[in-house]
Amino acid sequence: MLNHYETVFITTPVLSEAQIKEAVEKFKNTITENGGTIEHEEAWGLRKLAYPIQKKTTGFYHLLQFEAEGSLIDQLETAYRRDERVIRFLTFKLDKYAYEYALKRRSKIEKKEEK
Repeated sequence: MLNHYETVFITTPVLSEAQIKEAVEKFKNTITENGGTIEHEEAWGLRKLAYPIQKKTTGFYHLLQFEAEGSLIDQLETAYRRDERVIRFLTFKLDKYAYEYALKRRSKIEKKEEK
C-alpha cells in the first residue's frame, strides 16, 4: 500500500544554485527510482536556522511531497545521511487529515502563482 509522505531537507548555504538543483534532483531520483511518485515540491530558499548546525546559521530549505511504499523511507534517509551537502532532514508520513491540509495549502500556493 502506498502512503503519502512529506520530507524537508536543508542543504549547506555555501552551495551554488546548480549544486542545490543537483542535490534536489538526486533525492527526487531516489524516490522515483524506488517506485515513489513526486506529488509536489517547494524550494523555500535560504533561511536562518533556529540554532547553528555544523557552525552554520543558514541553509537552503527544500520540501518534497510524495507517495511511496514505507520501505523507500530508509533508502531516502540513507541517501540524506551519505550526502555531505545535507545538514538536516525530516521525513514524516501524512495521515488523511495532514494530507488534506497539504492539498489545500498546495492549491492556495498554485492560485497565488497564477496571479
